[in-house]
Formats: sequence, C-alpha cells, structure tokens
Amino acid sequence: MHPDNRQRIERRVAEAAEAALAQRKYVSAIDVLIGLGWLAPSQVDRWRQGRVDHLERVVQPNLKKISAAMRAFRGWARDRGLRPSETAYVARARDRRPLRFSKSGDPGIEKGYRTHWVAPELSEAKRARLSERQSRPPDLVAVSALNPWTCAECGEAGEGLLLMEDDGPICMACADLGHLVFLAAGDAALTRRARKASRLLAVVVRFSRSRKRYERRGILVEEAALERAEAECLADAEARAQRREREQARRAEDDLDFQRRLAREIARLYPACPITRAQRIARHTGARGSGRVGRSEAGRVLNREAIELAVIASVRHEDTPYDELLMSGIKRSDARERVRSEVDRVLEQWSVAQ
Repeated sequence: MHPDNRQRIERRVAEAAEAALAQRKYVSAIDVLIGLGWLAPSQVDRWRQGRVDHLERVVQPNLKKISAAMRAFRGWARDRGLRPSETAYVARARDRRPLRFSKSGDPGIEKGYRTHWVAPELSEAKRARLSERQSRPPDLVAVSALNPWTCAECGEAGEGLLLMEDDGPICMACADLGHLVFLAAGDAALTRRARKASRLLAVVVRFSRSRKRYERRGILVEEAALERAEAECLADAEARAQRREREQARRAEDDLDFQRRLAREIARLYPACPITRAQRIARHTGARGSGRVGRSEAGRVLNREAIELAVIASVRHEDTPYDELLMSGIKRSDARERVRSEVDRVLEQWSVAQ
C-alpha cells in the first residue's frame, strides 16, 4: 500500500475511534468500520441476526484495506493506553451461535475483532460491569414484515412478526414466542421495567424504506411482566415526572455549554468570522436531535473536519444563491458545484486573522 494511502487510513481510523471513545469510554472494531463509512449499521444488524456468514463480507473495501485499518486501530489503541477487553459476540437467533468476523476465520483475526479497547480512567468495577454488559447475549429480534411471507418450519403464510433464521422466516408459534405480548416503544420506564420482569423477550424492528435501516418499534414480553411493570409505573408516576424536569434542565445547560465551546472552536478556526455568526452556526448545527453534523460523534468531540463541514453548510445556505438554485429544480450536486467558488471565497476571508 502506498504510504500516502496508509497515512490517510491511519488518520481516518484515529478520528473515528476518538469519536466513539469520547461517547462511550470504549471503542470496538465495528465502531471504527462504521465511523469510516465502510460498514452500514443495517448490515451489522443482518450479521447480528445470523443472516451474514461473516462480517467482512459486508464491509465495502477489500481485505487489504480492512487489514490496514484494523492494524491502525490496534496501534492507535495501544498508543492511547487503552485496555483490551475480549468480548463474546453471539447471534440474535434461537441457537445463540458465535458470530464470525473474518473470511478466513483465523483465531488471531477473530480475537482482534472481538477485542474492545477501554479507557484507562474507568475504575475496575466499571470495567467489570462494561465487560459483563458487552458479553451478554443479545436480544432476540422479531421483524415486523413489510410483505407477506411463509414460515420455513410449518409452511403457513404469515403477514405479521417473524424471526429470521438460516432456513428463512419463522413464525412466532414455531419460534415459541407466540405467548408474548407487544409493548410499543415510547415509554422508557415501562419498557425498562417490563424487560426486567420478563424471563423471555424479543425486540421488534421494522425496515424503513426511506432511511434504509431497521428501526425499533417495541418489544415482546410476557403478559404478567407487562402488568407488573404498568402497576409499578402508576405507583411512582409523580416522582418520575419531577425527575424528568430536572433532567431536562440539565440537558439544556449541557447543550448551551456545548454550543459555546463549538462557537469558540469555529472562531479559532475562522478568526475573521463574525462572532455572532459563529454563535449562530453553533446553535444551528449543535441543536439536540437535529441530526446535523454538530450532533454527530465527530462534532461532539469538536473534530476539525466536522466543524468545517458545519461552517461550509452555513456559508452555502446564507452567503450564496444555493437555496434558490435548488428551488429552481437544479440537482443538489450541480447546485453545490455552481456555488463552490463563492463558498471558498468566504472561507478564505474568514480564515485570515484581522
């Protein structure tokens, strides 16, 4: 591999790993591959369901690039002083079989993929809890099908929930899950308590054609567990409402602090950018739940590339006729190309210290 390409991979791996580490205090090979844009979360879901024989099959680049990225990841983790923690990966299927990462199945390669790297500042107790949680068998996943299907075991036609296994879709009765009841997503306390009380459960997902990924719709739990959870939630509803108010106030303060730090970083990178403009960009791109680049993993750790993308987006919309071009029917890629020189001009002006 050419040294320039290797250095580029190492830089991108470090950025993806830093973002994941900042968010969760540990980072995995899967985190890095997703952060690089080489692995789609929807493909990870298929692999975890046991529908892909090995993970490398659905990673976009060739094995040479994947190997280079994994070497870079391990080197970065050791340089950062992170602690290795080997984690079990088993399928979200009834047999709970071990999942395979590599095409070769080599034990050393498999161990490298399974190893999570944990921040050294975590206490021994927290590392133990993290290791236990990571190694816990994943939930069974029931799919809310978009199209009619036929059970691979009983041969009956189905239109509702199914489990995907090697032989094909399995109905709830054949999967021994027919006695469970559905609890829709939306009430976190009720869901948490129902999960804890139910001896058997499954997560219900449905594929979103617009977002091209599986999204959670709720869970299947034992009826007695749901009844118990509902009674517990009724008993402490007022206390939970007060706690939500306190949490909302805390999150609002955290958001303001993040936006202030983001505005300062924009001003540092673009010293001639008006401070009010830097603050407006920070508020816009750093809004919680916006899905904008400022709320991405890279944005939250003030990654330079993420901040530059946020500033470019602001300039494109506010300082060029980009929006008017879109409204006139011009394709987004063509509109961006037309305003590129104007965007570059503004960025150059802002980059020069006054």
